[in-house]
This record gives sequence, structure tokens and C-alpha cells, in this order.
Amino acid sequence: MTEAPGILHLLAFAAEPGGGNPAGVVLDATALVEADMRRIATDLGYPETAYVVARHGRRLRVRYFSPEAEVPFCGHATIATAVALAEAEGPGEFVFETVAGDVAVSAVDDDGRVTAGFTSVEPAVRDFPDAAPLLALLGLGADDLDPRMPLAEAFAGNWHPVVAVRSLDVFDGFGFDPVAMRALMRERGWPGTVTVVHVPGAVADGAVVEVRNLFPVGDITEDPATGSAAAALGAYLRERAGLAAPFHVTVRQGRHIGWPSILEVDVPEAGGIRVSGTAVPLAR
Repeated sequence: MTEAPGILHLLAFAAEPGGGNPAGVVLDATALVEADMRRIATDLGYPETAYVVARHGRRLRVRYFSPEAEVPFCGHATIATAVALAEAEGPGEFVFETVAGDVAVSAVDDDGRVTAGFTSVEPAVRDFPDAAPLLALLGLGADDLDPRMPLAEAFAGNWHPVVAVRSLDVFDGFGFDPVAMRALMRERGWPGTVTVVHVPGAVADGAVVEVRNLFPVGDITEDPATGSAAAALGAYLRERAGLAAPFHVTVRQGRHIGWPSILEVDVPEAGGIRVSGTAVPLAR
């Protein structure tokens, strides 16, 4: 494994010890070329690694790489980077210049524990006219879908299809072919994840949303915690599920793969979606 100087190993959004989503963070990547960043991300094998490639004060240019490719934006690696910056320099406000656009980021010290949040770029939601290939890959039929939450695609840095299922048994039990899923994601231009959700109670302010984010990259099949998808989900709930903003929802993710995670999502009446959580060192 590559152990270039300055690589930090963090878990973002951990719900409990052993949970969260691993991220690599390089706070000074000015000496790295793209080939270096790709190689390090591949060697680490984490869902994403974040690189600070330029900086002017608290305005930073950040790039994100999965083990296979660069992605426009990554939420959990943003949280990890913000926590790392706060621990090195003190809490405060930052702006991350990403391929997806400028992202406002903040970190606060809450009695010795650093928490961070980001406000996404301007989100968007669009119709999902041909979901049949995706539903077939998931083994889902029309009766499995939650009529309160129609199929759509949502964007808050990356485009994510959103599929809501009505039954917890179906949510827990579906499977998919990772190779076929990756091929469909490339074809449809989904650089992030496929988002499958289940809301056990009312779709309302304060709801707890169970989420599985499918991310077949390298040895990974599901993402433990996906900040960009949580932001996109917030936009989707505002635009397509009839929730009156502002509202807050809690996303629970990662239990299916043994990395339980919690993401807090705050949705204003308009504009970017705020996603917040913690990051802790990854024991290695």
C-alpha cells in the first residue's frame, strides 16, 4: 500500500465504534500530479480519497478520487477533510472549490469533539423515465415501490437515482450484480451511488430514513455513508415527496455491510442542502 507522506486515514459519519465510511485525506497535495492521486486512491482502496491541491487562506481547491476514477464531489471525504483541518488549525469556515462547484464547509469544536458540515451546490431533481433496467437489476417490481416517493434522479454534486421501497424486508433483502450495476451506472452518467431508501414512518420533518447506497467500485459494493447522496436525497424530498421546507431528516446507512453510519440532513426552503456529521481516526 502507498504510504506517501501526509496521508490521513479517517472514518466519517460513524454511528458507533467500528462504523462510518473510510476516507483518505491529503491536506497538502500540491506536489502530487493526477497520476499520483489516482495511484494513492487505488492503493488505499477507500471509497474516496480527498486531496487539497491548492489553497488561499480558508479557500481550498479539493479533488476526490475513488479507486477507479475522479469524482466531482464526495461528501464523506469533505467531512473528513474539514475535521482534519479543524484539528490541525482550529475550527471555522472554509470554502472547498470542487469540480462540482464551490461548497461551503464549517467545523466546530463541541466540547473536544469536532463536528463538520457542508452545504451542497445548488441541487436539482429530474424525472427518471426509464427505470426498468435498474429495477430489473435490483429484482424489484412495481408493488415493491413506495408510492409516497416516486422514482427520480437527484443532484447535489453528483447525480443519484432514488428508489424508495415500501417494505423493510425488501429493503434488507434485495441484491444485485455489481458488474452489471457498474455498467449501467457508467451508461447513465451516475458517478456516485444508486440510492435505495426506506422510510418506516411518515415522510415528514424529523423522519429517520434507512438508506443503502450502491457503489460497485473495486472491492466495494455498497458505500457505508454517502454525504453527496444524503444531500441529493434532501433535495429530492423537498421537490418530489411533498415535504414543506425547512425540515430535518436523519439518514441511517451502512448496517448491511457492518459499518453503521448516521448523517444529519437539513433542508432549507431553497438552495443547497446541509449535511453534517463527525470523523474519527481509522484504526489500522
